[in-house]
Amino acid sequence: MPAKGLRRSLIAAIGALLALYLTVLPTHAHEIRPAIVTVTTGDKVDVTISLNIEGLVAGIGPEHKDTNDAPEAQAYNALRALPPEALQQRFAAAAKPWRDGLNLTLDGQRIGLIVADVAIPPIGDTALARISTVKLTGVAPANASTLTWAYPRAFGSNILRVRPADQSVIEGGWLKDGEQSAAISLKAGTQQSTAAMMFNYMTVGFTHILPKGLDHILFVLGLYFLSAGIRPLLIQVTAFTLAHSITLALGLYGYVDVSPRIVEPLIALSIVYVAVENMMTDTLKPWRAAIVFAFGLLHGLGFAGILREADLQPAQYLTALIGFNIGVELGQLAVIALAWFATAYWFRDKPWYRTRVVWPASAVIALCGLGWTIERIFFAS
Repeated sequence: MPAKGLRRSLIAAIGALLALYLTVLPTHAHEIRPAIVTVTTGDKVDVTISLNIEGLVAGIGPEHKDTNDAPEAQAYNALRALPPEALQQRFAAAAKPWRDGLNLTLDGQRIGLIVADVAIPPIGDTALARISTVKLTGVAPANASTLTWAYPRAFGSNILRVRPADQSVIEGGWLKDGEQSAAISLKAGTQQSTAAMMFNYMTVGFTHILPKGLDHILFVLGLYFLSAGIRPLLIQVTAFTLAHSITLALGLYGYVDVSPRIVEPLIALSIVYVAVENMMTDTLKPWRAAIVFAFGLLHGLGFAGILREADLQPAQYLTALIGFNIGVELGQLAVIALAWFATAYWFRDKPWYRTRVVWPASAVIALCGLGWTIERIFFAS
C-alpha cells in the first residue's frame, strides 16, 4: 500500500477506535495522588492531611502509579464502596503505623500527634478516588522558630504547606520517598524563595519524564526516530513544547479541564501514530508538525493534572509553571540525548539504520502505545 494510503488507513483506524471509546466512555483508572499536608502552628500545632484513605487501609504502596495495578486492587475497590462510618472504623484499626511514621519537629523536638478528626465524604462516584481529610494535633513548644516534616515512605509522596500563626502559607514543597523537608523558618514574613520553589518544581517536572513518564518518553522517542537529521527533530520538539506549554498553563489556571478518561487514551494513541508514521517515511511532512502540535496539547493537559495536585496558591502559579516546564524540557532533552548517543551517533550513516534501528524501535513503541490505548479504554475501572 502506498504511504499516503497507509497513512489515511491509520488515521481512519484511530478515528474509529476513538469513536468507540467515546461511546463506551469508561471509568477513569485511579491514579495514586500525593497527600496534601497543611501544618498550622501557634499555641498548638495542627496537621491537616488530605489523602486517599482507601489506598492507605488497603496497603497500596507508592511503587504503583495506579491502584488498579496493585495486588490489593480488589480490597481497595471494596473499601471505596463502604459508607463513611464503616471506612472510618477500618481506618482507625489500620492507622497506627501511618501515624507513627509522621515526623514533625519544631526546633528539633519531635511532636507527638494524635488524630483529632476524620472527615470522609459519602459514597459518590466509585469510579473516582474519594479524598478524605484527617486532622491531627499536638503540643507545640513556645515560640518555635523552625519546623521540619517527613511523611512515611511506605505511603507515598506528599505536598507540604506550612501556615505559621497569623501568616500566609509558606510553601514547603513536594516531598517524595520519605524525604524530610528542609528546616522551614516560622518567623514572620519568611517565605520559601522563588528560586528554591522553582528548583523544586523543576525536579518534579524532570522526574515526571525520567524515570516515571514512560508514555511521554516513548512519544519523545517517536519524534526522535522520524529522521536522524537535526532540523526535523527541532521542528517537532518545538511544536510539541509550544503546545504542551499552552495547555499546561491553561489547565493550571483553570481555563481548561478535560477528564483524564479522555486525555490518557488519546496520549496513548499519539504514541501509536508517530511510531507508525516513522515506518512509513523518513521525511518531515507538513502535517506531521501540525499533528505533533495537537498531540502536544493533550500531553500538556496530562502535565497540568500534576501541578493541580500541588494545591498551589495563585501567586505561586507562575513560578511553579516555569519551573515544572523547564524540568519537563530538560527531561525530554535527556531522553533525546540518550537515544542519540545509543543509536544515531554510531549508526546513522549506515545503510541499514532505518531497517535495523528505526523500524524495530518504532514497532515496539507503537505496540506499547496500542496496548496502553486498549487498556485505558476498555480495562480501566
